Amino acid sequence: MEYGFLSVIPPIVAIILALRTKQVYIALLFGIWFSWLIIEGWNPLKGTLAMIEGMVNVFQDKGSTRTIIFSALVGALLIFIQFSRGVEGFINIINKKLVKYENKKSGYSRVMVQILATFTGLLLFVETSISSLTVGTLYRPIFDKLGIPREKLAYIADSSSAPSSILIPFNAWGAFIMGLLITQGIEKPFPVMMSSILYNFYPLLAIAIVFVVILTKKDFGPMKKAEKRTKETGLLMNEGSKPMVSDEVTSFPPKEGIPARAYNMIVPLLTMVLMMPINLIYTGWNEVKEFSSTFDHIKQAIGAGSGSSSVLYAVITALLVAITMYMIQGFLKPKEAVNLTLKGISELMPLALLMLLAFAIGNACGELETGKYVATATEKWLSPQLLPAVVFVISSFIAFSTGTSWGTFAIMLAISIPMANIHGADVTMVVAATLGGGIFGDHCSPISDTSIISSMASASDHIDHVKTQLPYALVGGVITTILYLIIGFFG
Repeated sequence: MEYGFLSVIPPIVAIILALRTKQVYIALLFGIWFSWLIIEGWNPLKGTLAMIEGMVNVFQDKGSTRTIIFSALVGALLIFIQFSRGVEGFINIINKKLVKYENKKSGYSRVMVQILATFTGLLLFVETSISSLTVGTLYRPIFDKLGIPREKLAYIADSSSAPSSILIPFNAWGAFIMGLLITQGIEKPFPVMMSSILYNFYPLLAIAIVFVVILTKKDFGPMKKAEKRTKETGLLMNEGSKPMVSDEVTSFPPKEGIPARAYNMIVPLLTMVLMMPINLIYTGWNEVKEFSSTFDHIKQAIGAGSGSSSVLYAVITALLVAITMYMIQGFLKPKEAVNLTLKGISELMPLALLMLLAFAIGNACGELETGKYVATATEKWLSPQLLPAVVFVISSFIAFSTGTSWGTFAIMLAISIPMANIHGADVTMVVAATLGGGIFGDHCSPISDTSIISSMASASDHIDHVKTQLPYALVGGVITTILYLIIGFFG
């Protein structure tokens, strides 16, 4: 059945609701219900029952189910790392480095502390909240001591978290994106996702701008005023500012009476990251029929491997390694291991629920052929060369308005990928534009959870953080749009 213009109503409804309520769960749920209401001929009872079955059917897809389980288990891994005092041990190592740089000339120390803060944010790519919280709470005392504005700390925490999570997708972000790609009929989501990184200009530029600003000491806009204020008056914030304060890096207390060892964090995380390509080779090994050498076999196997299986096996392996390590050290008992696992899963259930709703609305839009309709409707005036730039701008607007990059990915990938296929545009570039737009809009948005957490961890006034970060984000966004236009027309 052809649904025509009706097929675009559910995502539009979801977007409008997200803008009005700022509740992406309600928006996606209503969008799913509206989709099935249309499919079932406007019968509210049949539409509601079909919506329920549509969400249940998400679990019929093995890839989606693996992704949801992976997301929940990442929560368990993070809880174990916190419990083991691994994060604390890592922080202690960084602190020793800070003391070393403090003993050198003040200007050098000031730059190096900001560089260290940025690298810390980039290295904690497993979860954006952990990254922002750790950078903010860890570096706040030393930033204060060196007279660096709170707004600068919040900017570094914010601009090093989400960009690294999207560029190093061996985490829940990667699993989520692969799941969304699968719902759009992409059989090998891992190679597509990895190839898109090359064209994902905004997060690359966001990180580059941070380093340029730190190394050149050339701030501009409200951040320049903030630096001048702190230098001249010693005030870390504007007069009358209301800092959002958080004294804890994590919500879970560490085990008491044990030494803080960095390897209790590093080894499990490294295990998870290293196991992902190994699992890709394992799951794709028998899929390769023709190869010229062992290296060629491995290369093809990585491309043919199951991304959802690989991330799931990797996090399970990391959990087992963590449990074994902590039991050998004598501070974890089997009962505690079970309780911690359940606690960690419960903390990331909102993320798993978001994934379920995202997959469900993607499937519903697939039934309605939303992407196909939008692509056909725009075929006459929207050229393949223009598509990546347009997708980037639209994704940016949705993410800015809703404050969520994940919700943006869920809505936009269901539309942008079919458009890319019909318009004959490069799918990997369109995927990159969708993801980059989600990050850019999220960076600019005052209701973004990542921005709020960055302000909270840095004890910065939230509106001041948004104002000082906005010019840097806009520079990255404008350059990204221009790059998409250049590649589209001249590439």
